[in-house]
Amino acid sequence: MTKNEFLTRFQMNSLAPSTHKYRYNVIKAKSKLKQAAVLLPIIEHNNELNILLTKRASHLRHHGGQICLPGGRVDSDDDNIIFTATREAFEEIALAPQDCEIIGQLHPYQTISGFVIKPVVAFIPTSANLSASIDEVEEIFEVPLNHFLNTDNIKSVWLQQQDRSYQVHFMPYNHYNIWGATAAILKDLVDHIR
Repeated sequence: MTKNEFLTRFQMNSLAPSTHKYRYNVIKAKSKLKQAAVLLPIIEHNNELNILLTKRASHLRHHGGQICLPGGRVDSDDDNIIFTATREAFEEIALAPQDCEIIGQLHPYQTISGFVIKPVVAFIPTSANLSASIDEVEEIFEVPLNHFLNTDNIKSVWLQQQDRSYQVHFMPYNHYNIWGATAAILKDLVDHIR
């Protein structure tokens, strides 16, 4: 899929309802939910699109070693969700905000840990000079969008917690196991452009 094909599908399709609209019992009051934003960076190489992902530093207390999109908690002085997503991407992988061509957002995703993550979709240039922050990121890598478009590469399991069942998605790629919120957000993207 080329950038133009992606943009046509992304902008012309109505945002389909997320398959992840459930709410966890762990957090009952919306006022207790913590706001976060992630950047879903897309890079075009020779008319093929890739999704840029990171592997969190192993020494981190929360989610160490997991595969994720650049992003984090909304700060009180952030202007908006786009500012949060691009600020966090700059802090984590040195992606300059001016290199982000924002094209839209996906549905928010609520985590079991009490975060509401708002995904911001952007194209970034192949010339972007990226560098992993050793405090936060162990590795920066790309996965072809076609890998996620192939439904054979999307696995899911049902987990039981506090008398409720939750579907957790997995999208293995080479030696990476993409799962949880990142996989759910990528699945929403694929459902939208498919």
